[in-house]
Amino acid sequence: MSSSKGLCRNSSNNNRIGLILIAAILSLYTIALCASVWQLPSPILRRRPWVERINMRFGRSINLSTTGIEDVDANADDDEDELQGDIGGIIPQARWPISIRDEDGNFDDVIHPGHKAKGHPDVIMSVPKMWIDDPVSIHRNKLMSRALAMKIGSCTTPDANGNHARGDSCPISERTIYVAIASYRDYQCRDTVTSIFERAKFPERIRVGVTDQIVEGEDGPCDAPYRPCKDDPEQMLCKFKSQLDVFQVDAPLAIGPVFARHLGHRMYRGEYYYMQSDAHVTFTKDWDVDIISQQEATKNEMAVLSTYLSDVVGNIDKNGKSLINTRPIMCNTDYESGQDNKYLRHGSQPEDVPTIHGTPQLQPYWAAGYSFSRGHFVVNVPYDFHQPMIFQGEEMSIGIRGFTIGYDFYAPERSVCFHHYAEGKNKAARNKVPHYWEHTNIYAGTGIKAMYRLLGIVHMNPEIDRDEWDHTEEAKYGIGGARTPELFYNTFGIDVVQKRAEPHLCKFVESGDMHKKFSPFLRPDGMGIDYSKIHYKFKDPLLGQKISEDSDSGDDEDED
Repeated sequence: MSSSKGLCRNSSNNNRIGLILIAAILSLYTIALCASVWQLPSPILRRRPWVERINMRFGRSINLSTTGIEDVDANADDDEDELQGDIGGIIPQARWPISIRDEDGNFDDVIHPGHKAKGHPDVIMSVPKMWIDDPVSIHRNKLMSRALAMKIGSCTTPDANGNHARGDSCPISERTIYVAIASYRDYQCRDTVTSIFERAKFPERIRVGVTDQIVEGEDGPCDAPYRPCKDDPEQMLCKFKSQLDVFQVDAPLAIGPVFARHLGHRMYRGEYYYMQSDAHVTFTKDWDVDIISQQEATKNEMAVLSTYLSDVVGNIDKNGKSLINTRPIMCNTDYESGQDNKYLRHGSQPEDVPTIHGTPQLQPYWAAGYSFSRGHFVVNVPYDFHQPMIFQGEEMSIGIRGFTIGYDFYAPERSVCFHHYAEGKNKAARNKVPHYWEHTNIYAGTGIKAMYRLLGIVHMNPEIDRDEWDHTEEAKYGIGGARTPELFYNTFGIDVVQKRAEPHLCKFVESGDMHKKFSPFLRPDGMGIDYSKIHYKFKDPLLGQKISEDSDSGDDEDED
């Protein structure tokens, strides 16, 4: 009897232990399921601290949907591509041809940012809606997958199912190009647009969007041909008028290039490529084929070709043939003071024969005067609506934000257009063109606040309390999660605390050393350079030489 009771007792204990184990296992699965569901794709990806604590306690392997900056480089697997593809429904259907003129009712009424900053909320503008209003819904604060990138970009002809978004299966000659131009009372704007269409090999795949800031009655609109179209229908502005969208703005509402180019971004409608240009530029023959071939030669979906343009004088013939084999490269930048802040500003850039051949050359910086990329660059890195009266700082804002979202910047191997500078024979005419700051008195003080915001977003003013600048729509116009601004600063020798940039960066960039060191880390799927595998920190290569020279000089003085 006693042995029988002991057996029952042991059996009961075993059952109890089994139930406890089953309950523990079910609890772990329930926690994992809740964490996975909570982190399914959403328009804005937010970190949940309690999920992070669960992951730290039980191991990240129980939750395959958890994402963060540390997981960026594992994005190439099929599951991740499928996950990113699920949000393709928020991408509008690609169409061609397309124009904002066909979008009655598809405009936003917004308070003019300059007047809003001055406390005048009654100045309302009706502006085109963004093609995709929320960039975070696309890049989701991490590196975008190739599958998702292929969903953005129209083709002039659809596939068998009527779809114009054909990804890289779209023939190169049928890939559309959107060109954004910001013009302020510029008499050469119409000449620039004419050059774009006239010199392109496939003008039928090009659409131009111009933010035309003029004084009506004094300045010629950018879409006005020199002669009536009925008298000369072969003029480019007549022949391709359906591919030209001009958004006219009264000149007194102009508050700098950032706002003008923001309006240009609002006119983007899903084209395969995006090009940004000034309003006084002349293009080379077959420029579209040339720049696309250079873009594709990088084999980098996240490549952005950008540079300060060479002067037009003496560098291009009357038929559009380039007469030079040199090009500028973006590497010369230093701190300057202005608008109650210190910020990085590009200086004049070195121009020489490329040291890297067969492909554009990696560079650290982006230039506003000319940029060419895939169309998703506009979607992911839109110009900030809340930065009135900003001129210097624009390039750092876009460049560093683009870097954090995963984009890489390259100098084109060949120039496809040239700039009309106010120099030489063009000096007198160009110096007569007004500038937006003729209305500075209307918006006095707004640029200082905007600069605090610009620098704060890219972590360039850590000495300023975050409460001192405007955080309106910061996620929309902010940094990404593929890389950090600090990674950029550490890599390229920028001290945001001491406000100092290591000199002679151009020796590393122009020589091709940056390209040779970084290019091998292009991801296998072509989705950008993998900086997690790069442990380079630029230091002035002449520092040791300078110390030696100073030491020698000191010895000589002692002997005297």
